[in-house]
Amino acid sequence: MDDYLNGTYITLSGYVEMEKYRYLYFTVMFSVYILIICSNATIVYLIWIHKNLHEPMYIFIAALLFNCVIYSTTFYPKLLIDCLSKKQVITYSGCVFQNFAFYSVGGSEFLLIAVMAFDRYVSICKPLRYQTIMRKTTVKYLLVFAWAIPPCHLAVQAVLNAKAKICNHNLKGIFCNNTIYTVHCVRSRAATIIGLAILLDVAVLPMLFTVFTYTKIFVMAYQSCKTFKRKAAETCLPQLLVLISFSYLCVYDIAIARVESDFPKTARFIMTLQLFLYHPLLNPFIYGLKMKEISKHLKRLFSLGKV
Repeated sequence: MDDYLNGTYITLSGYVEMEKYRYLYFTVMFSVYILIICSNATIVYLIWIHKNLHEPMYIFIAALLFNCVIYSTTFYPKLLIDCLSKKQVITYSGCVFQNFAFYSVGGSEFLLIAVMAFDRYVSICKPLRYQTIMRKTTVKYLLVFAWAIPPCHLAVQAVLNAKAKICNHNLKGIFCNNTIYTVHCVRSRAATIIGLAILLDVAVLPMLFTVFTYTKIFVMAYQSCKTFKRKAAETCLPQLLVLISFSYLCVYDIAIARVESDFPKTARFIMTLQLFLYHPLLNPFIYGLKMKEISKHLKRLFSLGKV
């Protein structure tokens, strides 16, 4: 209680009628979280146990789905705790850490999608050199790159956030995304510049690289035979769907932080829910249904379950 009075706690005031819908919120969020873990883990498990899936493309898919589980874990456990708590509060240090973890994992998703685009480009456009370029060591380095770069970038921003002076202890949200800046007395110019640099490095540039790479693939596919076109469509469309979905969420997240303070609370709450209800569930369904080899193993798994 002393900590709360001293102002080290932030109140999360973004929930709508928590007392009335507490158990409904908990049930829905818990069900979705379990579904996210199970659906993503199932495909990762299939890729792990089947040797014919031990190829760079499937390894990157497994990494992306594993990343989705981590992404969900940055906010679902706290949301579930808040649903069962009388007060929805978080320490400011905890808020800074959640913000750091959320955007680090989100940045890794953009980089993993870019890495997958590079893999598809080499496989489709330079098939004779594929084995030489996409060796095991290359795959390892690309995965380390995708998971290490965002935290290194965001560590600087996290330090600045930790040192920032707080004037407002009421955060109009349900978790610590970009809305964390609304509790600061003044947002420094350094934080703004660093934030833009991070957005450019871990989101905009990887997204542009991915779009450019797939454009080159589709242009080449358009000029080639039907078999080539089919291969390009089968392996690239799932990645493009994931990119579109996650880019949409990124724009959504920025928009939520920029909407006016008098924006209806219910509308803001519904907008915030979009950030984590759909995307982590969408990925396993896209890859499970669209990738032939994964779909084949899924059908076998479920047919064995029926027996």
